[in-house]
Amino acid sequence: MSYNDRFIRACRGERTDRVPVWYMRQAGRYDPEYRKIKEKYSLLDICRNPELAAEVTMMPVRKLGVDAAILYSDIMNPVMSLGVKFDIVPNVGPVVEEPIRTKRDIERLRPIDVEGDLPHILETIRILDRELDVPLITFAGAPFTIASYLIEGRPSRRYLRTKSLMYGEPELWQLLMDKLGDMVVTYARAHVAAGGKAFQLFDSWVGALSPRDFERCVLPVIRRIFDELADLDIPKIYFPGVSSGELLPSLKGIKADVIGLDWRVPIREGRRRLGGGYAVQGNLDPAVLTGPMAVIEEQAADIIDQGLEQPGFVFNLGHGLFPEASLDKIAALTEFIHRYSARQLQNGAAAKEAERA
Repeated sequence: MSYNDRFIRACRGERTDRVPVWYMRQAGRYDPEYRKIKEKYSLLDICRNPELAAEVTMMPVRKLGVDAAILYSDIMNPVMSLGVKFDIVPNVGPVVEEPIRTKRDIERLRPIDVEGDLPHILETIRILDRELDVPLITFAGAPFTIASYLIEGRPSRRYLRTKSLMYGEPELWQLLMDKLGDMVVTYARAHVAAGGKAFQLFDSWVGALSPRDFERCVLPVIRRIFDELADLDIPKIYFPGVSSGELLPSLKGIKADVIGLDWRVPIREGRRRLGGGYAVQGNLDPAVLTGPMAVIEEQAADIIDQGLEQPGFVFNLGHGLFPEASLDKIAALTEFIHRYSARQLQNGAAAKEAERA
């Protein structure tokens, strides 16, 4: 079985013969087969069944032709090992049984024990390492995003309790960031030891912060996480979530290889704000997939053209796939990305050859 490493090479800033693509939430409810599985099993049930979790992870690779798989899991899975009880409630999201809001609550959080508490996650990774012919991306939720669920108790639009703790009790906030940062580092290392080939840190909701608050209250733990993972010979991706364009200049110098962009910042502008030194990933608005293929292809082509201006580009969405997306359209988009980017690269190479002649 030949191995497709375009994604890895693009993450490292190398030229590839076509743009690699994968999609956040590429194993999801847009797929009728996945919906049938969810009729029998909850998300957490699937995660606890390594064979089933591996199969769900591989389904979009087979159906869409993407260049990477992403582990079927949830960013909340590791907090179970810290002693936090939660459930993933349909149409709501993570709901924490006893939200974390006091010094005693934070001090009670245990160090993560991946082998002891989450062996099913590691076994899923091992199965996928044997079965896949594309790289496996594993992931964790970043400290701010996880903290927002732990403190609010459920998804939030305003993050008032989270920000209240951050502003009002900075020492407690720092303690929580430290504990969650330790969790991420240990969890990521266990993933790589089990066979993960890339790692993405999802900071889905950090765009709720101003650049000043991000730099003072969150960026230090992000820097530490990537510093402590720097010795791992895998691509490391930081996705600062939606509405995070104003935070991009603050990321200069973090030891990630790739920065994910949402659709509000063009690829060219995102690179400018980052100041160079990173591959970029993104950034089609998932809502575009509800439109006709002509519109989808037009927007994808513009993203690809900007992405190809420099080496180091991975096509993705600016956020996760919606359930309303069409399997056929996503598969057609994947084929278009590969075909269009290959042609653009060939045309660019031919033009350079003509200039030299």
